[in-house]
Amino acid sequence: MDLSLALVIGVVVVALIFDYTNGFHDAANAIATSVSTRALTPRAALFMAAAMNFLGAHLGTQVASTVGKGIIDAPQGSHGLVIVCAGLIGAITWNMVTWYFGLPSSSSHALIGGLIGSALASASVIHWDGVVEKVVIPMILSPLVGFTLAGAIMIGILWAFRRAHPGKANRGFRHAQTLSAAAMALGHGLQDAQKTMGVIFLALVVGGHVEETDPIPQWVILAAATAISLGTYAGGWRIMRTLGRRIIALDPPQGFAAEAAASTVLYGAAIGFGAPISTTHTITSAIMGVGATKRLSAVRWGVAGNIVTAWILTIPAAALVAALSYYALHWMVE
Repeated sequence: MDLSLALVIGVVVVALIFDYTNGFHDAANAIATSVSTRALTPRAALFMAAAMNFLGAHLGTQVASTVGKGIIDAPQGSHGLVIVCAGLIGAITWNMVTWYFGLPSSSSHALIGGLIGSALASASVIHWDGVVEKVVIPMILSPLVGFTLAGAIMIGILWAFRRAHPGKANRGFRHAQTLSAAAMALGHGLQDAQKTMGVIFLALVVGGHVEETDPIPQWVILAAATAISLGTYAGGWRIMRTLGRRIIALDPPQGFAAEAAASTVLYGAAIGFGAPISTTHTITSAIMGVGATKRLSAVRWGVAGNIVTAWILTIPAAALVAALSYYALHWMVE
């Protein structure tokens, strides 16, 4: 086995490890609200989220194309594979750090930051126009849209059910949350599994095994879908507590509104624009938007501030780790 093929296999394995960490890191995105409102038991919610993640990963490849072709140009051969591998190491490291502290940061932006950091360290081409158009602008807009849409949906629910018996309404929305949580998990698979597909495709292009104009191979789609589903089922309990309870104590109508708004934003970004937005940013801002309709003080803004700090740090922190990883690894191909 030559060095290039060994590196391709190694990068694919590291990419699937990232996909797995993405799954358990972001499991809370889909099910924290449903578990916290007791609409679903934790184990049933995890199983449902894992299954919907798997299905969602098969719904398109627009986001994968953005990640694989629109962020960086790594040189052909072993050197390019080291760049991709270093980017993945940066993303995995930041995922583990934020998981340990229970912070719902973005696996998506960790991956983008990792690729940018390794590309900068290696003096490779970065498509800054693609980064701005497909990453930075959606990174700013998606939480704002999620916050606003969730608030609007919640206001609509409050008006439509203003004369309903609270107990009956809560029971009804617990059932509705099963559907909204499933929609959220499907959107998570559609978004996040594709990012790993994109990185694996980038490694295959750099390694000379596919052309940039080729479609994403079916085995890549299946592998990414399986890894993120297994990671989701493993669960992310630390982050689940943060999203489900520490930002605001949710009731079933609020949980439904947050999930419905977040899943709508995920589908729109993936299918409409091929933009790799953060499921974490979207659901967190939707939860805040729902809470703000009750009263601004209902949202624990101190916790929210810590989360926003993690958002801001994600890309530069992952980029720094990736750059250091590149410097540690690139001697192998010199």
